[in-house]
Amino acid sequence: VCDQDHFKQLQEECLQKFSSRDYIMEPTVFNTLKTYFQAGGSPEHVIQLLSENYSAVAQTVNLLAEWLIQMEEKVFCYLQLDFIRLMSLMFISVQTPAWLEQMIAHTTWRDLFYKLAEAHPDCLMLNFTVKLISDAGYQGEITSVSTACQQLEVFSRVLRTSLATLLDGGEQNLEKNLPEFAKMVCHGEHTYLFAQAMMSILAQEEQGGSAMRRIGQEVQKYAHERGHDASQITLALGTAAAYPRACQALGAMLSKGALNPADITVLFKMFSSMDPPPVELIRVPAFLDLFMQSLFKPGAKINQDHKHKYIHILAYAASVVETWKKNKRVNINKDELKSTSKAIETVHNLCCNENKGATELVAELSTLYQCIRFPVVAMGVLKWVDWTVSEPRYFQLQTDHTPVHLALLDEISTCHQLLHPQVLQLLIKLFETEHSQLDVMEQLELKKTLLDRMVHLLSRGYVLPVVSYIRKCLEKLNTDISLIRYFVTEVLDVITPPYTSDFVQLFLPILENDSIAGTIRTEGEHDPVAEFIAHCKSNFIMMN
Repeated sequence: VCDQDHFKQLQEECLQKFSSRDYIMEPTVFNTLKTYFQAGGSPEHVIQLLSENYSAVAQTVNLLAEWLIQMEEKVFCYLQLDFIRLMSLMFISVQTPAWLEQMIAHTTWRDLFYKLAEAHPDCLMLNFTVKLISDAGYQGEITSVSTACQQLEVFSRVLRTSLATLLDGGEQNLEKNLPEFAKMVCHGEHTYLFAQAMMSILAQEEQGGSAMRRIGQEVQKYAHERGHDASQITLALGTAAAYPRACQALGAMLSKGALNPADITVLFKMFSSMDPPPVELIRVPAFLDLFMQSLFKPGAKINQDHKHKYIHILAYAASVVETWKKNKRVNINKDELKSTSKAIETVHNLCCNENKGATELVAELSTLYQCIRFPVVAMGVLKWVDWTVSEPRYFQLQTDHTPVHLALLDEISTCHQLLHPQVLQLLIKLFETEHSQLDVMEQLELKKTLLDRMVHLLSRGYVLPVVSYIRKCLEKLNTDISLIRYFVTEVLDVITPPYTSDFVQLFLPILENDSIAGTIRTEGEHDPVAEFIAHCKSNFIMMN
């Protein structure tokens, strides 16, 4: 009797659940059915209750969502197909339609207008709408809209907002936002000229001027990489206009993308005179890159009768310091010109001597290390190493555990903090390259050597970018896990508390990975992995 009462009670509890709205959609419905049938319940009664109480709320929501998406697409198509009507409605009245002001207050509609403006840059209605959006304070959203580049008022406002964003965020923010900014500035000649003129004026300010000059140079580089010759604008905005001969020589070489003895001779005579032009004239990044190719690229041929002229101009651009007061030059400091010229010549002779192999270079390491202390030489050596190790058969012919060219990267990292990003970029390129000419074990050893260079770079202060890259390698699962373990072991050997929160947030998840933490074995009682994790747990609040 007790069992029957118990079964009856279970059936009533289950029937009460089956009678609730949309219970068939609940995740527990199968367990309830099992309990009901085990208690002797009737299948017919269950089917009736579940079907009668099925309202399809979830399915209705999904259907409405699909309708809304379809409606948005239809509105999008309607706006595309009915431009003339919308435009006429807008311009019949002097005042802006209220419905348009309401639309631009919502992110969804603004995004729609941005897409339409990209597809139809000549539509007056969309040009007007983009201006309204800018006037409403949303100019930070429209950096990629080509329509904004056709209206001076809108473009200047977007330019101001974008420059403020680039200046405030530091190096990482610059790397993130610069491509979009450069794309907007390089939309056309008019936008490029306006933006560069504005940045050229702001670059003369004492506070933030150097950062503004850097942004302008990065935009120049972006334009050059995409096949645009903006050299004449660059020269016109500088001091070249006052020196027509120098301007002509520079313009010819920048346009052709190559140095030539005739134009170099013109510049050499001017910058060897008692009253040389301003050094800023030849501090054009694209121009200096041409010297890197001529003086440090393996196999590059240079006329020996003119080589000293090339070296003099590069050394002058890199070492001479001018003092200006009220737009008048009052002093030229050439104290480091001679030593810089000698260092460039010495390294040029070592790097471009095809008869010198790795063994001969080892004998000259002390000389190279001394010369690398000059920033311009370090940049040249970095370019030379890049060109040399990028040869397909380079690592196949190496017998040393650490090739001399990679050892030079360590010295560059030690001496020049500003070159850390370029060094890491080169190491990443080599690390991700498929060296198919090497067997599996040789490839692993090579990658360990490259990781050693990254650890050294980390030890010189370039911590977060290096750890961030290894973290990405672990997350993408595209790197041999033994290499990650090797990196972790090497890093634990060179670090010691205190740690910054940013470092812990990046490095600790690597250690806590199941493939890492439990597989690093150490001799004796000392366990650096456990000690690091324990230190972090006790001193930091971890964010997931």
